[in-house]
Amino acid sequence: MEEVPVVIVGAGPAGLATSACLNNLSVPNIILEREDCSASLWKKRAYDRMKLHLAKQFCELPHMPFPSRTPTFVPRISFINYVDNYVSQMGINPRYHRSVESASYDENAKAWIIVAKNTALDAYEEYVSRYLVVATGENGEGLIPEVPGLGSFEGEYMHSSKYENGGKFIGKNVLVVGCGNSGMEIAYDLSSCGACTSIVVRGPVHVLTREIVFAGMLLLKFLPCKLVDFIVVMLSKMKFGDLFKYGLERPKKGPFYFKAITGQTPTIDVGAMDKIRKGEIQVFPSITSINRNEVEFENGKIEEFEAIIFATGYKSTVRNWLKDDKDFFDEYGMPKRNCPNHWKGENGLYCAGFSRKGLHGISIDAKNIANDINLALTDHQV
Repeated sequence: MEEVPVVIVGAGPAGLATSACLNNLSVPNIILEREDCSASLWKKRAYDRMKLHLAKQFCELPHMPFPSRTPTFVPRISFINYVDNYVSQMGINPRYHRSVESASYDENAKAWIIVAKNTALDAYEEYVSRYLVVATGENGEGLIPEVPGLGSFEGEYMHSSKYENGGKFIGKNVLVVGCGNSGMEIAYDLSSCGACTSIVVRGPVHVLTREIVFAGMLLLKFLPCKLVDFIVVMLSKMKFGDLFKYGLERPKKGPFYFKAITGQTPTIDVGAMDKIRKGEIQVFPSITSINRNEVEFENGKIEEFEAIIFATGYKSTVRNWLKDDKDFFDEYGMPKRNCPNHWKGENGLYCAGFSRKGLHGISIDAKNIANDINLALTDHQV
């Protein structure tokens, strides 16, 4: 058994940022990470051509800006290098190969009891901490929806987290399910690599460019959200025209307001829209069923595919191991409290990376949590 003031579960950007902020305040902490590296989502489950969709100033982790030479929109490899340097410079030492099996609150000891399996040694370890930070984030596990007949599909299907590049799909009929940032970028990558690409658009979506989003985020500092939304939608219409004739529909609410109330980000185009307009990427509505290699859609059309890639998001895994959270998380493993009051629970329980505001939200969470814990420890000592 090991006692430490703070245990952080997860060595993604949220866990690393929280540890860095605690280190900055000289608060001892331990990070437990099930993988063999930090930021495993970026290192192991991200496609090759991925870039940060927001400008770098909105993606910095606390206490360390990006180097001045870094491009405005940071490529995946550059972000990985940034994270690795962050771990080194911030004095962060995650304990890898630690899969947390359970975390429960002991009322008598007024402490959290965390049981983790050291998968490298095939042994169990127990930690006792006054504070517990859940930093496994919103993207704990890839989510593939239940589709009638999916089990009969004779081709290859995968979650987008397993997709690397379009090289293995050259000349194949490939269906991408989901038109968020991952779905549209993967569809573009597949088409560019020579795959016969189609995409499923399951609901209304805002499509913007990186530059439009960047401008919108700057304008939000000075103008009300409603006016900024009006401006960016007008710019989107000027850029892409009428999306409806291509099989896409804009939401009735503006992109920044829609993001605030639903957590759904606008889709940032990297070239897929041009291919959709040229007919190089076909657009279909939701899937109703699959029969071997045949996929039937809501409009009654049936097409054959050799591969399906589900860019259908992720789900939190916190409910698998966290006990005694006092109803802090809902059935989907997300905080019940709305942002900005989502990060603090009861009995020293916190969460980082669940604000639906990306890396910028992670930085805010990490600072709030570290300051709150430091204040509580200071008051306790007094």
